[in-house]
Amino acid sequence: MSQREPSIEIRYGWVILIASLIIHTIGLGAPNILFVTLKPIAEDLGTARAVPSFAYSLLMLGTGIGGIGMGWWLDKRGVMQPVLFGAVMIALGSFLAAQSEGKWSLYLANGVLIGLLGKAAMIAPLVANATRWFDRHRGLAVSIIASGQGVAGVIWPPVVRYINDGGGWREVYQYYGIFVLFTMIPLAFLLRPKPPVVVVGAVEPGITQTEQVLGLSPRAVQVAMWFAVVGCCMAMAMPTVHLFSYATDLGFAAARAAEVLSLLFGAAFFSRIAFGMLADRIGGVRTLLIGSCCQATMLLVFSQVDTLTGLYVAAFMFGLGFSGIMPCYALMIRLYFPVGEAGWRIAGQYLFASAGMAAGGLMGGAIYDLTGSYTNAFLAGFSFNLMNLAIVAFLYTRQRRISLQGAVA
Repeated sequence: MSQREPSIEIRYGWVILIASLIIHTIGLGAPNILFVTLKPIAEDLGTARAVPSFAYSLLMLGTGIGGIGMGWWLDKRGVMQPVLFGAVMIALGSFLAAQSEGKWSLYLANGVLIGLLGKAAMIAPLVANATRWFDRHRGLAVSIIASGQGVAGVIWPPVVRYINDGGGWREVYQYYGIFVLFTMIPLAFLLRPKPPVVVVGAVEPGITQTEQVLGLSPRAVQVAMWFAVVGCCMAMAMPTVHLFSYATDLGFAAARAAEVLSLLFGAAFFSRIAFGMLADRIGGVRTLLIGSCCQATMLLVFSQVDTLTGLYVAAFMFGLGFSGIMPCYALMIRLYFPVGEAGWRIAGQYLFASAGMAAGGLMGGAIYDLTGSYTNAFLAGFSFNLMNLAIVAFLYTRQRRISLQGAVA
């Protein structure tokens, strides 16, 4: 991808980037608490495991819905205010969760305070803000923040388990709430400076910004991108949610199944950075096509593989492919739409991504229940992946055509 002159990038942009990565990683401690302490919470409250599981679902749903409002807040006032507000809400939600005596307070704490009003400020607004500080390294910047998922997956589970073993899940929430207040709030103030240049409608060479986008209405392009992300995330959820169960169904020990899953996410962590650098060279749309093709291919492999070595290889290759997909949507939004709309549009993309992941995970389980096998689930994921490829290829074709017309003109 050609460089734009003059560049908006300055050294403080990297401070914004690192602070955003740390904030995102800290915010991801909340769902990790539910992952690790699910059984103790259910036992202590005298409920089924579905109760803390549903608390997690509410947390994720609230994060997606709340991200729209947080993105709008970012567009109007900058990123510091929503992040400060979100940090306080996560802390309050953690303190409420620690005092829960039943499922409703646990639902309120995770779904409303931690999710809707808190964690919603810790991904889409941070990503959207980072795109305003970078042009030459925008893909890398978005990918670094998104890699907080991998960093959190390494750091939080052992920490949560250690505190839980010593004092219980309530102490985990209490300590987490205190930690959020003493870390997120100071970090949020590092985000106070405004981007050095606000270029409304900044686009890549060859793409002209008019009232239309790619020769279509902006609404049509946005809806197409929402359908695209639902398709890829439904496909993505099939292996990520069910791979552990699939491996044990094949007769392999739980320890081996855990290794397969860890290999998938380990490959994804490093691949996300690599895909970000690739996007800076060839653009977000082509990078998305590459990642989506890799994901589709490995879904077919998953539907046929039944050896442990095959699972290791398939998990590693799937991790390399799927991890580069989500950051590309933020790059496409910054390419197609005015910068002043980036906050709510990127948040909307993450909302539909969450819906796709939830639907894909549910569908995978339902297909297994009906057929007694994950083969058809992986094939269903492949079909949704084809929908994603068709939509993204359509957008890329129109983008390419407009670029060529601009070059001729």
